[in-house]
Amino acid sequence: MSATTSAEYHEDEEYPGRIMSGEMAQQPTVLRRILDEGAPRIREVAAAIAAKEPRFVLLTARGTSDHAALYAKYLLEIRLGLPCGLTSMSTTTAYGARPSLTDVLVITVSQSGGSPDLVASTKAARDAGAITLAVTNNPDSPLAAVSEFHIDIMAGPEKALPATKTYTASLMALYLLVEGLRGGEGTEAEPLPELAAKVLARQEEVRALASRYRFAERMVITSRGYGYPTAKEAALKLMETSYIPALAYSGADLLHGPLAMVDNVSPVIAVVPDGRGGGALQPVLDRLRGRGADLFVVGPAAQVEAASAGFVLPTDRVPEELQPILEILPLQLLAYEVTIARGQDPDAPRALAKVTETR
Repeated sequence: MSATTSAEYHEDEEYPGRIMSGEMAQQPTVLRRILDEGAPRIREVAAAIAAKEPRFVLLTARGTSDHAALYAKYLLEIRLGLPCGLTSMSTTTAYGARPSLTDVLVITVSQSGGSPDLVASTKAARDAGAITLAVTNNPDSPLAAVSEFHIDIMAGPEKALPATKTYTASLMALYLLVEGLRGGEGTEAEPLPELAAKVLARQEEVRALASRYRFAERMVITSRGYGYPTAKEAALKLMETSYIPALAYSGADLLHGPLAMVDNVSPVIAVVPDGRGGGALQPVLDRLRGRGADLFVVGPAAQVEAASAGFVLPTDRVPEELQPILEILPLQLLAYEVTIARGQDPDAPRALAKVTETR
């Protein structure tokens, strides 16, 4: 059957991708809920953490949440000047290491808050003296229980296996947290729910692009700066829904060898931030065009016009650090539409479970 949006069906009608489609459509409402209802609590948590004066930040997550954590790393290092690292959980869960974490802020991002390794590593961090913060979609989760602080991303139940609304909700919550840590209000995020709704309303545009990539054997996705977490999340969405091998690279890393595999057959998706990240990516875009790459750009109009195909984002007056909340939306739609075009159901990727029981 042809792809379609959930609005074109009765709510109780079954069709492939119904759940994922419906949850993607909820994202503007979820973003507005966080801004209207969640922001005061996030500011309270941020103030309490700021009073403890952390000297370093460790971010702990898996899968989609790991990409949200990487976004937070960019925010914390650029906006606050706090050095950050990504946790290797097996050092504590498998090897039993107990590093001294006094005055270290450990932020664990998890949709469900139920993965045993996340819970165990967070508990170990708290026992080692860390300030622990859980960012989850479940305030009653084991992860929230073992953490000193908790932020609820307020996305509501997410039933589709591919995470969509919990990803953008995590980005918004983490942005507000970092703004709170620096004493800001986060008012720059106010236009995001309306802009997100406008992007999602362009699904027909993405559907036309999806037919171009229906038979792709692999994809390369690249970006720099704040857009790099978007590239990694887009690659995951494409792999877990359509099963197309999708490789995500920082633009800088792409030039250090992987560029050799780029040809005029395998599509390259470039997430081009409207800002310094986009400027840093420009030499990579020039090299890709020089190699005759089938280049798909998500970003400003000028960059899309210079590519083989693309999706223009409404980035005017949107700070670069907030653009990832919009960047991922057309790529979620692309993963959905390519999957439907390939005759598969994005609601039921093979071999996946909603809560991954890693230890």
